[in-house]
Amino acid sequence: MSAARSAIRVGLTGITDDVDLVVIGLGVTGAGVALDAVSRGMKVLAVDAHDLAFGTSRWSSKLVHGGLRYLASGQFGVAHESAVERGILMQTTAPHLTKPMGTLVPLTSRPPMIMRAGLLAGDLLRWSAGTSGDLLPPARQISAAHALALAPALRRDGLRSAMLGWDGQLVDDARLVLTIARSAARFGAQIRTRARFTGIEGGVVVLKDELSGQTHRITARAVINAGGVWSGKVAELFPTAAPPIKLKPSRGSHLVLKPTADHPLSRQRAAVMVPVPGSSSRFTFVLPQADGTAYVGLTDEPTGDEIPEVPQASEVEVGFLLDVVSAALQEPIRRQDVVGTFAGLRPLLDAAGETADLSRKHAVIDQQAQGLDLVTVVGGKLTTYRRMAQDALDILSMAEDFDRCSTANLPLSGALPREDLTQLRGPRRLIDRYGADHEEVLSSSGEVSGLSEAELLEPISAGIPTTLAELIYGVTHEGAHSVDDLLERRTRVALVPVDRVKAEASAQRALTLCQRTG
Repeated sequence: MSAARSAIRVGLTGITDDVDLVVIGLGVTGAGVALDAVSRGMKVLAVDAHDLAFGTSRWSSKLVHGGLRYLASGQFGVAHESAVERGILMQTTAPHLTKPMGTLVPLTSRPPMIMRAGLLAGDLLRWSAGTSGDLLPPARQISAAHALALAPALRRDGLRSAMLGWDGQLVDDARLVLTIARSAARFGAQIRTRARFTGIEGGVVVLKDELSGQTHRITARAVINAGGVWSGKVAELFPTAAPPIKLKPSRGSHLVLKPTADHPLSRQRAAVMVPVPGSSSRFTFVLPQADGTAYVGLTDEPTGDEIPEVPQASEVEVGFLLDVVSAALQEPIRRQDVVGTFAGLRPLLDAAGETADLSRKHAVIDQQAQGLDLVTVVGGKLTTYRRMAQDALDILSMAEDFDRCSTANLPLSGALPREDLTQLRGPRRLIDRYGADHEEVLSSSGEVSGLSEAELLEPISAGIPTTLAELIYGVTHEGAHSVDDLLERRTRVALVPVDRVKAEASAQRALTLCQRTG
């Protein structure tokens, strides 16, 4: 059995109770903090009350943004930081989980000067970040015929041309979180789910095992709160008199489509961006996915004080997205074409103004209490998780006792240079989701189950490309504990509720096979 088995575990049994750092939250930021800290030489325990990628990190648009939209609101620093981190993800840390994606803006007249200036600014951002033009080519205007070849569903009437730009796309946002966490575990970090932070008593961190109900007391030098939209609630448990952390979350909702083979959307090879009427900086989009689905997004709606564990898209948002996107398509998308929805909450720092205008800059808040460094990192976005983690760790008073940050040059588990990935031989689906780790996925799942390679690689149901090998690996190496863990986060089958029902038996089979082998 691979040494990585059970490196990510459920509950707190067998933990080391004397560490340098406790990380609270295992979304992309918390997982990034765990990897950065352990690669510096720290003893790390990272916990989440629920599961890996339980919150906002799995509800994104699955994009690696270069920061262009932030220029429109004057957030030049955020835009540059986004472009730099996009380049690091796509060229160094996660080439196996990212790919270039063309983005089309259909035009019925000459492109407005503001649009051409914006695309030029995007090219300047890419250049300033040092990202290769071979990876993300310069933006350009293309013919109507070229645009229809890339996006056959576009409305033909009045289509004169289109602007074609480039950005990054993730194979899956939750898979990025899982890969960061696996990388941290392989360096020696303890990664534990169903482990809830309940407070600090006498300089000792108190955690509750959500499975057994037992309390564990952990001696640590520092605590980093990476709770995302729940960061304010976590910070309330810190024994300090500092002002409360105020967030103003906004909800971003998406629709999931599953076009039939004869539908034009099934042949879409680029994202279609459609301006929101009355706005110069907001767009909706249709994003094709590798599994044959397509996502339609994105809304920006303020939320109330109560933060739901799983946000839901409202029917008003569904209608808004359908109306705006359909205006650019030959055949409008109907409500019955929507096979699923998902929504995430952006952890925006509270400030005056509408949520759409709030800064995406992150903040690191350092406090001291009972001999502990207590740091909260909040705001930001998925693309800049690595920089957020670096900033949170650099502020620790103990940071000088350890190595400096090296994660900008640290490939994640399974990563290879992009040209080497194309030379890999094996099941294409596993290579696209695990990179160089695809052989481990197949061999370890075969060892656990005793099944043949053909059985392990067979899609678990008609129209669902997920394989049994992925489900078994999710249990043995990625800490999956339940059917929900497997279908909601280790794979994304549950984004289509009908598919989830069809896949439940396979997920339960994977859990049972792993239980039999311990």
